[in-house]
Amino acid sequence: MTPSAPTPAYRRLSVEERRTQLLNAALSLFAHRTPEDVSLDDVAEAAGVSRPLVYRYFPGGKQQLYEAALRSAAEDLQHCFDEPREGPLLPRLGRALDRYLTFVDQHDTGFSALLQGGSVVETSRTTAIVDGVRRAAADHILSHLQVTDPGLRLRMTVRMWITAVEAASLIWLDEDKQPPVEELRDWLVEQFTAVLSVTAARDPQTAALVEKLAADG
Repeated sequence: MTPSAPTPAYRRLSVEERRTQLLNAALSLFAHRTPEDVSLDDVAEAAGVSRPLVYRYFPGGKQQLYEAALRSAAEDLQHCFDEPREGPLLPRLGRALDRYLTFVDQHDTGFSALLQGGSVVETSRTTAIVDGVRRAAADHILSHLQVTDPGLRLRMTVRMWITAVEAASLIWLDEDKQPPVEELRDWLVEQFTAVLSVTAARDPQTAALVEKLAADG
């Protein structure tokens, strides 16, 4: 008789490992279901643990768990724009959008709930988390533009474009992820150059950036 393989020794998870496990389970559920449709029992089942254990790590219940999951998702979104400052700007922006749209694709229902609001678990804290992602994205883009003291019009232009990216992403989900994601990415990059060109007609700082982009292209 062939001896059976030894049973792997049970290893108790550390506090941080357990918390990460629960957050990952929650994120997988929030990605495809609205917050209202996810219960602590669902999270416990997805993680393979008991409901009391979920409460042990998140004594504030579903609200605390949702906010923690939202912060984790927000960190991932912020990293989408963390592109090395090397090479021409527009290809860098395209690679950042590739990561952003991949996140949208993988978290479609959760992304919609995150940006559209209206959830019963929405609070001033969750709103601040979402706005923090927008501000971080704007800071990344201005850094890529090598602008340390952006004027009002340039700051408004970048923030407006980020809002347009969010809106386009939501519409893309509503339209069964059409057009193809590569086309959407290129279209959004083209829109960025277009809005900069419009602002350049009114703002010398932006006009200088547009000239630099043309020279890099």
